[in-house]
Amino acid sequence: MEHRRLGASGLQVPVLSLGAGTFGGRGPLFGAWGDTDVAEARELVDLCLDAGVTLFDTADVYSDGASEEVLGAAIRGRRDRVLLSTKATLPTGDGPNDAGSSRSRLIKACEDALRRLGTDHVDLFQLHAFDAGTPVEEVLDALHGLVRAGKVRYLGVSNFSGWQLMKSLAVAERRHHPRYVAHQVYYSLVGRDYEWELMPLGHDQGVGALVWSPLGWGRLTGEVRRGRPLPARSRLHATADHGPPVDQELLYDVVDALVEIAAETGRTVPQVALNWLLTRPTVASVIIGARNGAQLRDNLGAVGWELGPDQLATLDAVSARTAPYPYFPYQRQEGFARVNPSLV
Repeated sequence: MEHRRLGASGLQVPVLSLGAGTFGGRGPLFGAWGDTDVAEARELVDLCLDAGVTLFDTADVYSDGASEEVLGAAIRGRRDRVLLSTKATLPTGDGPNDAGSSRSRLIKACEDALRRLGTDHVDLFQLHAFDAGTPVEEVLDALHGLVRAGKVRYLGVSNFSGWQLMKSLAVAERRHHPRYVAHQVYYSLVGRDYEWELMPLGHDQGVGALVWSPLGWGRLTGEVRRGRPLPARSRLHATADHGPPVDQELLYDVVDALVEIAAETGRTVPQVALNWLLTRPTVASVIIGARNGAQLRDNLGAVGWELGPDQLATLDAVSARTAPYPYFPYQRQEGFARVNPSLV
């Protein structure tokens, strides 16, 4: 398994990591993602470790904390072999302090996560979203305290806009606090918005991308095809409205190309889609999900081989969309191209 530095940090992470969003099965949304129990999760962890996948990602809102509990039980006895990542900020209750990134909330969220995971530290602690109601200085002071206390090793964010991330990095530098080294982002062949601003920012500031939903919220599994009804077993029936929207014609065009390249390479559609992401700048790790061993084994087959230049060009072209102003045409073609032409 290839490893890459996480942003500008010294931490090496595997290019594939396992998301535990399907663990627990509690709640209307995350219950629809999956209901993996401890025994099933242990099997998935075994498969990951055998393949060199050592990074496992979860969050306090996944199945109302049950995801962290199941993951913690699944890695018990081998904590020293894994990297744990979790997230906080999104609402976990109806109370006035059950959401956001205040000092009080982050300290409690971290301590609760450590208890559920059964560990004394997490390797990566991420803010699940930007909290506009809490001063950035307070957020970073609280995170600094968690790092100094040894409860957190590295810091990251998820779903931030460019200005939110850049402001946070500037405040951290000014106050001599640890900087964010990871940004967990949505990025796929049917959702390339990450490239307009966040990718150049990550490249410039040393913030590595951890990619969530790399198969376009389950649309790039090979089951969604032009002219075919969605299979009854697909979880998209229950979850499609909660994920990033996708233009149907774009989706069908991308899937057509994936099917063709899968046939050429002897790979599956998901493997081709995941492999393309691993060629993209700033991507440190792609978070894969699986409800069973068969799905996980297939996703693990995304590494150890390379797409050809013509195949990459085909996927780049079929999935391309015009960047919004001001990134098109001037910044993208004239500005960032001078830094790294491969990002254009």
